[in-house]
Amino acid sequence: MLVDKQRPVPRDVICDLCELAQWAPNHKRTWPWRFAIVDGDARARLGSVIADAMQVRGDPPEKVEKARTKYLRTPVTLVVGSAPGDSPLRTAENRDAVAAGIEIILLAATARGLASYWGSCPKGANDVVVDLCGFEPGTHISALIYLGWASSTVDSPGRPAPIVHVVPADRDMPADGY
Repeated sequence: MLVDKQRPVPRDVICDLCELAQWAPNHKRTWPWRFAIVDGDARARLGSVIADAMQVRGDPPEKVEKARTKYLRTPVTLVVGSAPGDSPLRTAENRDAVAAGIEIILLAATARGLASYWGSCPKGANDVVVDLCGFEPGTHISALIYLGWASSTVDSPGRPAPIVHVVPADRDMPADGY
């Protein structure tokens, strides 16, 4: 989809999407979701912070420069973090719960007429994004979600059929594949 770069996304709509994300299951009720709305001039600040981290890391100059402006592509970027757990297992479970919540955000955004894209935090930039957003240390940035009102659609590539295996009740029989 193409995005109307000029039409703002109301913060209450974004907050509703965040509320829906928290309906995803989470182990031991840890409520690991962390959200930060980045809009207006803060989008350029996000790009600068990320680009500076990439530059320190030694990324190619063209990638660094692209990072400086890429968060201006849509009216808002929603940063979604996963809080650290009290053990490696709980941290992994938190990340799974946050990923499920992100999928809910993307589906609900589409249902509201928004275009969305799930981007990843560039290598080496996690901690500076955590600081920028005010998340607690150890938070993993799970998504940088670009959000904006859809202005038109673009044909998306086809998807392959899912690979589904059926496990037989008898151990000696091979699994069926569809």
